Amino acid sequence: MMPTAPQTRSARPLRLIFLALALAVAGAAHADPAAMDMGVAPVIPPGGLLAPRSAEPQVDRSTLLLSAFLSASDTQPVRSGLVWRVFDETAQPDGSHRLVAQSTDAAPSLSLPDGTYIVHAAMGLAGMTKRVVIAGQPTSERLVLNAGGLRVVAMLGNQPINPAKLKISIYVPERSNAEAKLILGNAKAGDVIGLPEGSYHVVSTLLDTTGVGTLGPNGVANATNSVVSADLRVQAGKLTDATLRHRAAVMTLKLVGKPGGEALANSAFTILTPGGDVIRELIGAFPSVVLAEGEYVAIARHDSRTFQATFKVQSTQDRDVEILAQ
Repeated sequence: MMPTAPQTRSARPLRLIFLALALAVAGAAHADPAAMDMGVAPVIPPGGLLAPRSAEPQVDRSTLLLSAFLSASDTQPVRSGLVWRVFDETAQPDGSHRLVAQSTDAAPSLSLPDGTYIVHAAMGLAGMTKRVVIAGQPTSERLVLNAGGLRVVAMLGNQPINPAKLKISIYVPERSNAEAKLILGNAKAGDVIGLPEGSYHVVSTLLDTTGVGTLGPNGVANATNSVVSADLRVQAGKLTDATLRHRAAVMTLKLVGKPGGEALANSAFTILTPGGDVIRELIGAFPSVVLAEGEYVAIARHDSRTFQATFKVQSTQDRDVEILAQ
């Protein structure tokens, strides 16, 4: 017997390659024919697989510079409190205009595609709209608001009233009705409110925040009968200061068996004007209430009995009001 020839080192790798090919062919035989459609050529972009993607079409853009003035004669623009909105002039199918830019800067610089826009500037309740065309170069637009500022301060005696204790409403009056049109029902005392030039009716109502038998549902302060109003005019480019003076005081009601005695618990009170108009109804041993200066009638009810007393309110003179249970 002749000896067998020794195997070369490459024989084992070759066997592994042939085995891998055989397994691949066997797997392909069981694969889904639909997934092996060899007739579909791969989509190769022009220039090869490494070619850069086509860039988005370039849109010409220009800068729009905006500024606002309170009046046509002003030399200085408005420095704060502005809200700018820029809309596409072309209306949408529903009639609205698409908002394309917005800014709260005093003098915004906006980069916009060339086209036609509607620019609106607002300061408080004052506003102005202008049509603007942008065509390939920087555009500067100046809007005149024809507006002024109104600042309301309320006083009690010689002291300013905390804005949290006030409800300030602003109306546009008509010839026969000073409160014809409410335009702002929650103005804050001390703030500068932008308003179009014109006449206004301002109403300040003092709120009862004592918290002892006088707060409404959910702890909301009740409006008192201390109401002060004023008619004034706002001029374009000017700040109008209005000081409204309340005359009121805090009265604490007590039903007592004798002067200076202890307050009786489980008492109910009704406060009326001398003419019989009900001002407030209260429950408690000694509830407090803010009342405008003037004369009042207090009725107290306790154990199915009714007692009555009259009293006078003097501005800033807080005091106790005793009703004798006899």
